[in-house]
Amino acid sequence: MKYIQHGYRRICAWLNRYESIHINHKAVLRHMQQMGIQAIYPRQNTSRPNPQNPIYPYLLKGLTIEHPDQVWSIDITYIPIRSSWLYLTAIIDWYSRYIIAWMLDDTMDIGFVLETSRKALQIGTPTIMNSDQGSDFTSPRYTKIFIDAGCKISMDHRGRAYDNIFIERLWRTVKYENVYPREYRSPREARIGINEYMKYYNEKRLHQSLNYNTPQEIYFTSGR
Repeated sequence: MKYIQHGYRRICAWLNRYESIHINHKAVLRHMQQMGIQAIYPRQNTSRPNPQNPIYPYLLKGLTIEHPDQVWSIDITYIPIRSSWLYLTAIIDWYSRYIIAWMLDDTMDIGFVLETSRKALQIGTPTIMNSDQGSDFTSPRYTKIFIDAGCKISMDHRGRAYDNIFIERLWRTVKYENVYPREYRSPREARIGINEYMKYYNEKRLHQSLNYNTPQEIYFTSGR
């Protein structure tokens, strides 16, 4: 069995839009099965809490997401490289799946989270800023940035990663479409490759949930 990063529906949309190959998704699936090709899928990550930091309520239960900048999410994940790893933090807009800002670092120091947050607020301001209960995101140094910008703070319930589902899906996509296949050998190589991928993700990657539009198209044309 051969493994690829995309499912048959996204491959179909890509072929029609970017390669001018007119084919339906059933035909793509049939050809994949004939060639022994299957999409690959991932596991999840967790965050470390700090019991001394305040916890905010989860504000997204039952909420209908209707426009960009209504809800953002932030998280941190591990990026494996040969003999080591890096840490990736990103902020994503729930409505458009647009990556507002992101940053790689070789430590878990809160500084790169704070810098990413400030960079994101230069682009837009969310009504609600959601995260898990990791120590960086419960830190007053982090929450103050968004409170001062007029945002409401929302935090996932402990042990429920799917409260922050869109950022979890982003990590799955980044790792299985870029990091694992590329097998980065150095921090420099990872930074270059992930930078290219994030640009591709925002500007060219087609999303089934967005009617096969890109995150950039939806974020900047849907009335923020």
